Amino acid sequence: MTILVTGSAGFIGSFVVKRLLERGDTVVGLDNINDYYDTALKFARLADAGISEKEASKWYKFVTSAIYGEKYRFVRMNLEDRNAMEMLFANCEFDAVINLGAQAGVRYSITNPHAYIESNIDGFINVLEGCRNNDVKHLVYASSSSVYGLNGQVPFSEHHGIAHPVSLYAATKKSNELMAHAYSKLYNLPTTGLRFFTVYGPWGRPDMSPFLFIDAILNDRPIKVFNNGNMMRDFTYIDDIVEGIVRIVDVIPSGNSRWDEKNPDPATSPAPYRIYNIGNQQPTRLMDYIKCIEYAIGREAKKDFLPMQPGDVYQTYADSSALAEVTGFKPCTPLQSGIDKTVEWFKEFYNL
Repeated sequence: MTILVTGSAGFIGSFVVKRLLERGDTVVGLDNINDYYDTALKFARLADAGISEKEASKWYKFVTSAIYGEKYRFVRMNLEDRNAMEMLFANCEFDAVINLGAQAGVRYSITNPHAYIESNIDGFINVLEGCRNNDVKHLVYASSSSVYGLNGQVPFSEHHGIAHPVSLYAATKKSNELMAHAYSKLYNLPTTGLRFFTVYGPWGRPDMSPFLFIDAILNDRPIKVFNNGNMMRDFTYIDDIVEGIVRIVDVIPSGNSRWDEKNPDPATSPAPYRIYNIGNQQPTRLMDYIKCIEYAIGREAKKDFLPMQPGDVYQTYADSSALAEVTGFKPCTPLQSGIDKTVEWFKEFYNL
């Protein structure tokens, strides 16, 4: 298959690209390489897949990988650039699209709301339009566990309602799911949304908690522990997330033949639309998570205990049984093992 991966210089996207190439797909990667965090890390991810920083820096120019050849080409482009996206879809004939390009970060959305509308809403409509106008067989897109918001019923199931997001980031992800369903119903476009649960691992974003904690501990600075460490997260290792994404690309939804209009299921539809959780199904207390990092580093952290931050939720806890049923896969990486690999990568990448 020929597959477009947006956000291909990002954390999850860079891993997905390599996994698709390993299984024999042809991949076009797209990213705008914005400066939300250090672009050096994004260029390093691209370089790891054979895309040089010099070539990747150029806008609207296809770059061929020095490792994978014509099987992997990269283009620097904004999702919200409507004309460029139309030309990309018209010229490349994608069989499937994996949309991982988005403005990330819950707390950043509090102070920079417009960035989320431009990338996550305007950009996503361009992806949807490209798919429906160019016979794309399947659109897989990133949603987020944050859409569950104030839902207190755990574990979180795709069959639960998501009426009360608590951050603009979460609201844009919920909007993506609604927009995708509309296109599935109107144009018979198969779409699958994946709600990721607290992804971590090597090459991760520097604004994410593991890297903030690792960097602070290694440099003898205190770490910020919100809500006094009394939060639960379903930490999911990057390899598990990627395996779920790649497998689900081949599972094209056809619509729920048992749809009940009187009791509608939020996860399915008579249209070719589906929502899945991808999570480890083992929520961990934040303080226990920190202990895993301390163990991997061999040093206890200094801690500043702070109140809950705006936009945060108390716990995330995935029910990923539906994903396991259709793909035969469920996340399985033990937390300490994943943390050990993450710390090892961090030390090597930053020459510590």
